[in-house]
Amino acid sequence: MVAPTTEALHKHVKRARIEDPLPKLKATRFKGLPPPNKQNAKSKENVQVEPTPSSKSKGKQKEEPSHATNTVSSPPRKFKIVAGSYEKLLYGLEGSTSLSDSKELQFTLKPMFIFPAHVSCIKAVAASPSGGKWLATGSADEIIKVWDLRRKKEIGGLMHHEGSITHLHFPSRSHLLSASEDGTLCLFHARDWRVLRALKGHKGRVNCIAVHPSGKLALSVGRDRTLRMWDLMRGKGCASTKLGKEGEIVRWSTDGSRFIVLCGSTIDVYDTAMTLVHTTAHPSRLHDAKFSLLTDGKTEVLLIGAEDKMVSIYDVPSDPEHPLKIIGRMVGHTNRIKAIETLTISLPSEHDNDSNPKSTIIVCTVSSDGKINVYDLAALVSDGSKGSKGIAEIHPATEYDTKGTRLTCVTLAEGDDGISAQSSLNGKRKRDEDEEGEDVEDNDGGGWGGIQKGVESGEEEEQEEEEEEEIEQESD
Repeated sequence: MVAPTTEALHKHVKRARIEDPLPKLKATRFKGLPPPNKQNAKSKENVQVEPTPSSKSKGKQKEEPSHATNTVSSPPRKFKIVAGSYEKLLYGLEGSTSLSDSKELQFTLKPMFIFPAHVSCIKAVAASPSGGKWLATGSADEIIKVWDLRRKKEIGGLMHHEGSITHLHFPSRSHLLSASEDGTLCLFHARDWRVLRALKGHKGRVNCIAVHPSGKLALSVGRDRTLRMWDLMRGKGCASTKLGKEGEIVRWSTDGSRFIVLCGSTIDVYDTAMTLVHTTAHPSRLHDAKFSLLTDGKTEVLLIGAEDKMVSIYDVPSDPEHPLKIIGRMVGHTNRIKAIETLTISLPSEHDNDSNPKSTIIVCTVSSDGKINVYDLAALVSDGSKGSKGIAEIHPATEYDTKGTRLTCVTLAEGDDGISAQSSLNGKRKRDEDEEGEDVEDNDGGGWGGIQKGVESGEEEEQEEEEEEEIEQESD
């Protein structure tokens, strides 16, 4: 397929609004969730999803999310960026790396799709890990839409919530966790998309959720000024505490030994015993945060996106006597940073030698200025340029300009080569990838550009589910 130009994609968006209106899902809201072990017809009334899971796959469903594991032997070389916007548009980009003639590392972004995905602003996006097959988008229209990211098709909509969707996260390849302004969290099974649990406890809007690296528990903060802990294995709340202020963002560290709560311009760091270890005031209002390891695989930093138009890189010491310290900044935006996401990728084989690492960590940011920036976190430990007060300044490795779209959220997914690496465990994916490619190219509707629902045969879906289950069993 030939990648469309940005101008052509924007023209297609205008045509889509007139000629291809968004599909009206016939799903109905469902109140009163039955126990997950009682599978009856009512448990699926909140979902309008295609394709319907085969009877063979129903017998293999699991009630609780499994421990998140990474079955990919090496990081992907390609990556996908999906960003949502206030203008209801969903942007999809494919990223890759290469070496220039002077053997310098280059990053390239190629547009995959641009189209209006919801009837209201998009507030949350999430891609499933370990292959990035599923994409979930949440909006102020109270609908969670599910997409097949490989085939570029809409699968359907989840309409369990009765408020704007505020947060989405895949704790594993087989589960999706959502939060809403209706005060509830929902745990979905990413096979037939039924609700395993509806987690209730917050009184008012849930602002953010964070799943522990083990995948066994989650934290949430909301308008009721409480921090709640959820046991995802049993599907119920297990602890809560009053913060005394409305937490807006909550994030676990990479090893799960501590977490942060953001409120306004304040960063609070807690340990697992709920002891406040650090508190610091950022110079401007905070919008997003992300813990990440550096390329050495040992040093952990905290990435903060805020109103000051940059990403501040904090060193978070374990010793409470030592305060948080800014050691670097990612510059390049001209407006507030709305969202941050990270992903580890492999570098070109020609780049591998004793002095160059085999992989790096990319940081993707979206801003109200309409730009999607990609940074190489390895630049922090290199001999990069120093800004004021000796703080390292990292410039974008590449960027994409949406020409003024107010971006709100972003997610990163592994590229197609990551799918191949993962599926090489059983050697069955190559033929399916070829079939998927033919299916996308032969689609007269234009895939996502035509805003069409993906309808797959039951046989193909059943075979794919069997292969994924084999991968999960081997990883266990």
